[in-house]
Amino acid sequence: MRRLGLCLGLWIFMAPISADAGSLAYPAAPRDTVDDDYHGTRVPDPYRWLEDLESRRTLDWVKAQSALTRSYLDHLPGRQATLERLTQLWNYSRTGLPWREAGRVFFTENSGLEQQASLYQLAADGNAKRILDPNAMSPDGAISIRDFSVSPDGRWMTYASSEGGADIVATHVRDLSTGRDRSDLVPSLSSDICWTRDGAGFFYVRRPERTDISPTAAQLEKQLCYHVLGQDPANDRVIHEWKDARWLYSMMSDDGRRVVTVAEKGAASWMYTVDLGEADHPNLAAPLVPLLGNMEANHTPMGTVGNTLYAFTDLNAPRGCVIALDLAQGSRAAPRTVIAESPDVVQRATVAGDRLAVHYLHDVKSRLLLFTLYGKEAGEVALPGIGALGWALNGRNSAPELWYSFTSFLTPETVYRYDLKSGKSTALHPPQLPFHPDAYETRQVFYTSKDGTRVPMFITAKKGLARNGTNPVFLTAYGGYGAVVTPGYRPDVPFWLERGGVYAVANIRGGGEYGEAWHEGGSLEHKQNSFDDFIAAAEYLVRERYTVPGKLAIYGHSNGGLLIGAMITQRPDLFGVAVADAGHYDMLRYQKFTAAAAWIPEYGSSDDPTQFAYLRAYSPLQNVRAGTCYPATLLLTGDHDDRVVPSHAYKFTAALQAAQSCEHPILLRVSSDASHSFASGSEARAALSDMWSYILAALR
Repeated sequence: MRRLGLCLGLWIFMAPISADAGSLAYPAAPRDTVDDDYHGTRVPDPYRWLEDLESRRTLDWVKAQSALTRSYLDHLPGRQATLERLTQLWNYSRTGLPWREAGRVFFTENSGLEQQASLYQLAADGNAKRILDPNAMSPDGAISIRDFSVSPDGRWMTYASSEGGADIVATHVRDLSTGRDRSDLVPSLSSDICWTRDGAGFFYVRRPERTDISPTAAQLEKQLCYHVLGQDPANDRVIHEWKDARWLYSMMSDDGRRVVTVAEKGAASWMYTVDLGEADHPNLAAPLVPLLGNMEANHTPMGTVGNTLYAFTDLNAPRGCVIALDLAQGSRAAPRTVIAESPDVVQRATVAGDRLAVHYLHDVKSRLLLFTLYGKEAGEVALPGIGALGWALNGRNSAPELWYSFTSFLTPETVYRYDLKSGKSTALHPPQLPFHPDAYETRQVFYTSKDGTRVPMFITAKKGLARNGTNPVFLTAYGGYGAVVTPGYRPDVPFWLERGGVYAVANIRGGGEYGEAWHEGGSLEHKQNSFDDFIAAAEYLVRERYTVPGKLAIYGHSNGGLLIGAMITQRPDLFGVAVADAGHYDMLRYQKFTAAAAWIPEYGSSDDPTQFAYLRAYSPLQNVRAGTCYPATLLLTGDHDDRVVPSHAYKFTAALQAAQSCEHPILLRVSSDASHSFASGSEARAALSDMWSYILAALR
C-alpha cells in the first residue's frame, strides 16, 4: 500500500489558503530538463519525476497538493449540507444481477449505506441468506471484496480481495457448508473464475511473476492457469500465455465438458476452447484450440447448448449478429449466422432456456427480443419504459428464466426475473428511492458535429425548464473502446436536478452506440472526432439557450477523463468548470505503464511516426499553454489505480497550475485506498460531495 510522506520537503512552500481562488499558492513543482526525441521532434517532459510514485519528492508534493485541496474544499459554503443530502440520496438498496449455479440463485446487494455489497443466496420462498459480508471483513471499505464464483457442485465459492480495489487480487476459497475459508490463496488478476464441474479446482488469470520491473511498468503478459484445491499456486498448471492481451476471461459449457476463453486486445477479441473430455474427470492436459482462426472481430460467448456455442459478434456485421459454432469441430468450426445483422445494434445476448435473448439498442434506447435457438423471432420482453438494460443478461440453457435489470436517468437499476413459460417479469427487491422523479423529464435531442455527423444527446431537467441561458448544465460523455453510454441512474444526479441543474449526456463517436463504425469514427487517427462531437454538444446547449459557457460544467472518467483533458486544453473558453476523473493525459507515454500498452489499438503509439503526429496534436499534457486562462479544474485519481496510474493526474496538475493565468483554481484530489473503478461507499460519497461543492462554487 502506498502511503503519503509524513513531512514536507524543504523545497515545498505553501502560503495560507482560503476558499478564495485568488489567494491560492500552489505547491512548488520544479521543472526538470528532460525531453524525448520522437522521430526528430524533441518534446520536453519537465515533470517526469512525478512518474516515480514512491519517491520522497513525489510523495511530499502529493501531500502538499492534498493539503491545499482539503483546505480549499473544506471552506466551501454548503459542503456539509451537500454531503448530508448525497448521503440521503445514496440510501437505497442496490441489487446485483442474479446468476444460477448448482440449482441455486445468488446475487449481491447493498442495503444503502454499506461500504460494499454482500453476497446472498435466494431461497425458494423469496427470502435471502447472506453468504459473505465484506463489511465485516473490511469495515472501512479499504479492502475490496468482489468477484464471487460458486462451484458447479455447490461446495465452494471463490472471492477476490485487494487493497483499494486494485486489479491484482488474492483469490480466496470458502467452504459454503461451514462458512470458513480454505488455506488456498491464489494471486491473480481481477476476472471471472471458471470452475470445473467436479469442484476440484478452477481456471483463473494471472500475470507471470516479474522481478525485473517496477509495479507500474508496462506488462501485458497474461497466463490462463488451473488451480487444484489444496495445491501450492506456484505449482498451478499454465494452460496458455498471451503476450499482449488486455483482458482474459473464461466460461464453462453447460455440460461441463469445455472451457471457452476470450482474450481481448483493444476492441477486438479472440475465442479459444479446451475440450476437457469427461466433465467429472477433466483432462487438464488437453490443448487450447483457437476458434474462428484469425478472424479479427469482437466476439462474446452467450452460452452453450450441447456442442453448440452461441456468441454475438461484429464479424462482418458492424452492428452485431449472433453466430453458432460446433465445438466438436474445434478449430475447424465454421460460424453459422443464427440472427442476422439488423438496423439496431446488438449490445448483449445470452442463452436462456430454449431461447436466445438479445439486447438491442435503437438510438441508444434498449429493446429485449427473444428468438428460438434457430433464430426465429419469438417475441419481445416488455420493458418498464424508455431507458436501458443493465450491462449484462443472465441465463442458461438448463433454466427457463432470464435475469435482466432496467434503469433510466430518473429511476435506479431494478432487477427482474422473466419467466419464459408465463412471459411475465417480476421485480426482485425493487429499490425505494429517496427522490421524487415525477417533477423531471428526459428528452433525447440530435445535434450536428463539426463534420456534419448527427450525434444524439440525452437532456434531463425539471419539467417546463425555461431556456433562458441561465441554467447550470452538467455535460458528460465517454467516447471510447466501443463502450455505450445508455440512460442510467446516478444517485448524485438528483442532487443536481433539485438545485435547478440540467444533466446532459452526449453519445459521441468512439463509443458503440451505432456499432463498430461509430467506434472507429472516434479512435486512432479519428480520435479528434470524439472531441469535436463533445464541443458541438456544448455549443448546442449554449445555442439552444439551455446555458452559457460560464455555467457549463463538464465531467468524464477514464477515457472520459482524457476527453475532459482535451476539452480543457482545446476549448478553455467554452466551460466554467471541468472535472476529470482517472484520465490519461500524457498520450505520448501512456503505453509505458501497467496494462496500458493493450490500449494501442484504440489510440495508437508515439513509437509510430504517423501515430505520434496525431497523438501529439491532442495529448492534453503536451498542449498546456502558459498564459492561458483555464476553467476551474478538479483532477481526481485514486492512490491504488494500477490501470491508469496516478502520475497522469500528477503531471497534468503541475502543468496546468504552472500555466494558469487567471484565478480559476486547479486542484488535485487523491482518494485513499481507491483504484480505477473502486472506492468504499463513504469515500465515494465524500468525493462526490467535494465535486459538487466545487462545481456549485465555480458556477456562481
